[in-house]
Amino acid sequence: MASDGRRAVACGILLAALAACASPRTEPAKPAARPTAAAPAAAPTGVPGIGDRFRHRIPDDSRQIVAVYGDGRNSPDSTVVLYTKHGSAWERTRSWPAHNGKKGWTTDHREGDKRSPVGVFTLTDAGGVLENPGSKLPYTRSTAFAAPRWWAESHWHDFDYVIAIDYNRVKGTPPNDPTRPGGDAKGGGIWLHMDHGSGTSACVSLSRSAMRYLLRTLDRDRHPVVVMGDRDGLAS
Repeated sequence: MASDGRRAVACGILLAALAACASPRTEPAKPAARPTAAAPAAAPTGVPGIGDRFRHRIPDDSRQIVAVYGDGRNSPDSTVVLYTKHGSAWERTRSWPAHNGKKGWTTDHREGDKRSPVGVFTLTDAGGVLENPGSKLPYTRSTAFAAPRWWAESHWHDFDYVIAIDYNRVKGTPPNDPTRPGGDAKGGGIWLHMDHGSGTSACVSLSRSAMRYLLRTLDRDRHPVVVMGDRDGLAS
């Protein structure tokens, strides 16, 4: 049996991994559901609303893109659109309303800034509290993902399903692995996870049904990536 000291260290690592994704402060009542914002008009071969600066960062072998269009640089509201590549053209597959960091977006994310990082990141690993729903990404099921019960009740199910965004983390490890290659100051533990009705600490949150769909659809053989940021920034 582990010593009390080891238990304390393990608890500290878990809380550090979860801290980037949700706040323990009580959230206001959930607002009425927002209508899904319309995605930019489709382009013949490119990803709608994604300018050359970010388009060139998408790996050539990627066939799936999760595009997160933030409503504004300082807004916590966004729309997620899944695009699938057929031949040379990207086709819109599904879309959902979503939330991002409480304070919006940043190109220089720092621990605790409450802003989501802007950029193009691979999606390689998934997990959560609940049983694997049929994920095509490696899935780690563990109660270690569970939000502490001293957090607001609205956050308790945030991590029932998660998909790790490969920002300052080691690919091929469970989403809650605490290793941060770029250092702790650059933040980490940035995930796609279930929504609690308001902005996050830095993650992108979606409905339960959206998370289940993405877990069953994103295929590591198609090298999925997330392209995320405020609409104006992504289009530049």
